[in-house]
Amino acid sequence: MSNEIIKTNPLLCDPETGICEIPGFGEQEISAGNAQSNEKPVKVVYFTDPICSSCWGIEPQLRKLKLEYGNNIEIEYRMGGLLPDWSYSGGGISKPSDVAHHWDEASEYYDMPIDGDVWLEDPLNSSYPPSIAFKAAQLQDQDKAILFLREIKEMVFLEKKNISKWEHLETAAQKVGLDVEKLKSDFEGEAKALFNGDLKIAREYGVRGFPTLFFEGSNGNREMVYGSKPYPFYETAILKLAPNLSKSEYDKNWESLFSKHTSFTAKEFTELSGIRRSESEEILDKLVSEGKLEKLNTKNGALWMSR
Repeated sequence: MSNEIIKTNPLLCDPETGICEIPGFGEQEISAGNAQSNEKPVKVVYFTDPICSSCWGIEPQLRKLKLEYGNNIEIEYRMGGLLPDWSYSGGGISKPSDVAHHWDEASEYYDMPIDGDVWLEDPLNSSYPPSIAFKAAQLQDQDKAILFLREIKEMVFLEKKNISKWEHLETAAQKVGLDVEKLKSDFEGEAKALFNGDLKIAREYGVRGFPTLFFEGSNGNREMVYGSKPYPFYETAILKLAPNLSKSEYDKNWESLFSKHTSFTAKEFTELSGIRRSESEEILDKLVSEGKLEKLNTKNGALWMSR
């Protein structure tokens, strides 16, 4: 790995590799290694960050993985600390406004709506506050914490909201049913230590970028998927560890899908419904015209939401 890449700002994610890389790691192998035994056949340790565009890019694959293998896998979310502050520079990025065009390009590459104008209008100075808020949410309710993470991702990628600000974190918490007062207390207290714990675990695993998913089998074996990859990569990792697992069938009609998730991008709807991408937006827009869904338009794509 060249020095140029090592010094690259972490927000300069590489769409072709599907990786948002942490500066300063250099050439380093992330090996399969051995893992601890789990209650479910496979445990997935997912290292991510709320403002990682490549992580937003794998939301369709992750959602499908949970539907097909959720009964047999446990996903453990770990925050990676993508942007501590703006002391990094390189790769053409030295200030927040430099990220805007890069995010617009990532949106096109991943076919997921990302509006880079947040870096022009209300830029984030760090990804640590939303990461700590997620750890605070986990102290209350694991399932609501995942909903909270999705909500703040939609805020930053589609609504151009600076999710390092408490006002937006509070709004997201209220929307998913978290106790805001407790969240604030934990955010200022215990959650900071939990976030630092995640950073320590990431170092122990040798994580150098996001998304990184470690699939750990009950037999102690481990498979890794590094970066944004097509769905078969994640499925193959599971089946290497537990070859006898069978995928669960799920109802692919729009009503059933929107009962599981309250919002979908066209790429997500395509991945989960099996409908061709060229037809997905037409179907979703028809449901909007019939008053069954709502639609949020952005300059780089849309989000369809249950009413």
